Amino acid sequence: MKLGFIGTGVMGAAIAGHLLDGGHELFVYNRTKAKTDDLVKKGATWADTPGQVAAQADIIFSMVGYPKDVEEIYFGETGIFSTLTAGKIVVDMTTSTPTLAAKIAVTAKALGATGLDAPVSGGDVGAQNAALTIMVGGDKAAYDKLMPLFELMGKSIHLFGEAGKGQHTKMANQIMIAGTMTGMVGMMTYAKAADLPVADVIQTLSGGGADNWSMENYAPRILAGDYTPGFFAKHFLKDLRIALDEADKMNLELPATKEAKHLYEVMVDDKGLGNDGTQGLIKLYQDK
Repeated sequence: MKLGFIGTGVMGAAIAGHLLDGGHELFVYNRTKAKTDDLVKKGATWADTPGQVAAQADIIFSMVGYPKDVEEIYFGETGIFSTLTAGKIVVDMTTSTPTLAAKIAVTAKALGATGLDAPVSGGDVGAQNAALTIMVGGDKAAYDKLMPLFELMGKSIHLFGEAGKGQHTKMANQIMIAGTMTGMVGMMTYAKAADLPVADVIQTLSGGGADNWSMENYAPRILAGDYTPGFFAKHFLKDLRIALDEADKMNLELPATKEAKHLYEVMVDDKGLGNDGTQGLIKLYQDK
């Protein structure tokens, strides 16, 4: 297939690499061109704008940072919709808002194309290992057509309904992750203060009811002093803000998620640690 991928950051580059490995022709664009160099060396073709990607590819994937970035690459002067033609499929894998996902789907339909939202979970490890969880909203026929491509990048793939439902599912995921991340850093802080061997505590807890993905994947990084981003803290804070905004629209109170948002606001906005991975939250406790 002729595929496009826009946004080759920590996760996007790995996902795009799997599409190349699957034998597909790939056109790539990223705001920082150097981040596509490895993909181009593997056989991808650089495009100067998102619109150029959409002009050449039949299926276009995108994964960028924030909803404003999604708006720009789709609706901007040289964006995807400036060249998108009938019969093509666009798939936004950014964690964004359900409203924007629906807007993309409506605009694509008006052009005779199809738009899906397909945010993912699994971080850099999941992207590298083609083991992502992919949460999809949109047209079922397009979803079925893309399944072989989704299977190149993920292990758990599910369609949740109309456009925007994938984003709602990702918000549910981030609400859960907020609890496991704050629980993990609290656990490690407590264990250290109690003069316990923290690595042994983690190993023991991983065999019981406290086991969770965050602890398995990020606690070892903290012990190693590794705060490189499997997922940027600034992006996680963006997700929590979206989740709480959507909860407000449904008249839901999520106090634990609000507290997690507050902690990440301190980390990102006050401490300037937004480019750390989400595991950098423990630095708030280490400073005390």
